[in-house]
Amino acid sequence: MKLSIITICFNNLKGLQNTLESVFAQTYKEIELIVIDGGSTDGSKEYIQSKSEFISFWCSEKDNGIYHAQNKGLEKASGKYCLFLNSGDFLFSSDVLQNVFSQNAGEDIIYGNMVIREKSGQESIGKMPEHISFHHMIADTLWHPVSFIRKDLFTRYGVYDESLKMVADYDFFLKAIIIHNASTRHCGLVVSVFALDGFSSDLKNKALQAKERAEVQSRYFPEKVIQSAQQFIRLKNSRWYKLALLLKLIREEK
Repeated sequence: MKLSIITICFNNLKGLQNTLESVFAQTYKEIELIVIDGGSTDGSKEYIQSKSEFISFWCSEKDNGIYHAQNKGLEKASGKYCLFLNSGDFLFSSDVLQNVFSQNAGEDIIYGNMVIREKSGQESIGKMPEHISFHHMIADTLWHPVSFIRKDLFTRYGVYDESLKMVADYDFFLKAIIIHNASTRHCGLVVSVFALDGFSSDLKNKALQAKERAEVQSRYFPEKVIQSAQQFIRLKNSRWYKLALLLKLIREEK
């Protein structure tokens, strides 16, 4: 089964090297690697050229942002599943893809966990829930670097909305999973390492990210539904709710 890995980059040579080397090292060989460079001037283009024999398609030209670049990659993808692994992010181990696809792959989206690497180098494990619920998607999202998406979902539900600068992937997941009930499976594996030094992690962009998330949620749900979900999430995360749950479990044990 062919997997299309789409990597976008712009003037991030070291990150790009880490990303592509992790792909080249995979024991799973049914990989179509697509690299979309935004016209880098830091040596990234030359590095891509030097590895072109291992790359199914690449280009280096100016684009209109992250999601325009990812959509360009999608146009070239021919795999059953797509994984978006941006420059700087890399696969956790050389056998991770082999392990993910050792089971029959039939779900619309297969996803795992990831290592989150701070700028200081400190690392922590980010775990996705076993099930992607409405409340999870209102409070959080599904992480791109650990999500294997069936290519035909983009035919059914559309490619990334390029009018969004930061949350077009969130928009797609919300639409596919919550609105259209796309099937999902948590594989339970650490899939990738995500570096907190990219566009989406920059604190300067958090206000725009929050604004776009709110706009996307309002596309699909009435304001009262969103407010009710947010209130439930706040309650569930409160210390009093956790204490009440603990007391309930203690009573049930007696």
